[in-house]
Amino acid sequence: MEYIVGVALALFVCGAASLLGMDRDRVFYPTMLIVVATYYVLFAVIDGGHRVLLSEIVIAAVFTVAAVVGFKRNLWLVAVALAGHGVLDFFHHAFVQNTGVPHVWPGFCMAFDLTAGVFFGCVLAFRANSAARRSALGGGR
Repeated sequence: MEYIVGVALALFVCGAASLLGMDRDRVFYPTMLIVVATYYVLFAVIDGGHRVLLSEIVIAAVFTVAAVVGFKRNLWLVAVALAGHGVLDFFHHAFVQNTGVPHVWPGFCMAFDLTAGVFFGCVLAFRANSAARRSALGGGR
């Protein structure tokens, strides 16, 4: 069930942002990446272990750096990192023993992150294709 909810919620959030024009600003998906990466820090606080907290902060920092670099240089990095965080969700328990993580979270977060990453990749590809078509037609504005 957590997979279905993760996919549905990602499609709703990303689709609504796209339809409303909220994702036109370069900051939308990098911010989403930072937010999803920091949830495990919250779960580490619930866990209460200092080593767990430090591990989760380091992991969140890696994705935060990817969000900032992607925002500044190339948004494709954000799409890949968002999907990559979904892959990490699947293996997270093998790296960090965070007892604060709800048992459904890894599946939910994996489904959400992979769906959001693929959605954003499709948005980027569509925008690039549209820009190329406009340029080819002489309307490069």
